[in-house]
Amino acid sequence: MSGLKNNPHTVSGINRLDKKTKHNIYSRLIPPQVLDRFQISPNYIDPAGNNLLEITCNAGSSDTQLSLWHEHGFPDPILFGHITDTVHGMIHVLLYILNDPDSPRFDVDCMPDGSPTMFGTLKRNREAEIAAMKFGLAPGQIRRGLNILKPAVQSFDHFVLSLNHEMYFVEPLYYHNAMIFEQYGFAYEKGRQLMERIQSGFLPGGEYYDRLNGSSPFRMPAAAQSIRLRSWAIHDQIMDEPFTGITMYKRIGSPAQLRTSINCQW
Repeated sequence: MSGLKNNPHTVSGINRLDKKTKHNIYSRLIPPQVLDRFQISPNYIDPAGNNLLEITCNAGSSDTQLSLWHEHGFPDPILFGHITDTVHGMIHVLLYILNDPDSPRFDVDCMPDGSPTMFGTLKRNREAEIAAMKFGLAPGQIRRGLNILKPAVQSFDHFVLSLNHEMYFVEPLYYHNAMIFEQYGFAYEKGRQLMERIQSGFLPGGEYYDRLNGSSPFRMPAAAQSIRLRSWAIHDQIMDEPFTGITMYKRIGSPAQLRTSINCQW
């Protein structure tokens, strides 16, 4: 960020810059491995002259959305990110998705009539969700991931450091997201007690354990010892409440050594 006028430290500050400068800054969120894997040019223009990178970062806005496609006209981006500022001017990651375009697509994000489900938070395409679960996906996934989450986290770390911050926040949309963030050194600003309650609830004698009785495809006994299947059961409202109110943070260079789930496989 050195040399940039006003040296912005926030999303809203970056968004006030000229288009080329702010696009250069936000492109730091893209792991180089993505460009290498799909042979995407550093200028994000394909051989036919089509732009593969779309960034919504309007002046006056405190949030930014970034979408990267591996080829023009493909229905889903291989990377989607949505970041914003906290009330204290810190970076807050609202959503970050990596899609493998070579894997099958499951329409968990839309109903048969095409109406959006908001990743199952507004309404649910249960047939698509069952198929996705059987394929090995977690809630919210429309395709298999790219298996490059570690480089993605490193890119976020470098981006945040370039804004002269040493910590940032994430909002796990599902239980399995929170468990993955734990593995990468994140701690809880809000929600640790809920995560510990979930762990206890899936143990023998816990409040959710006896509900894993096969009453739905998402509530099978195997979910007791599976992070991914627990996440499906929670998505199926086994807790009688939505999975919300969780905020996590990472101090770059000082990862938390925190595990709210013990002896539980993916």
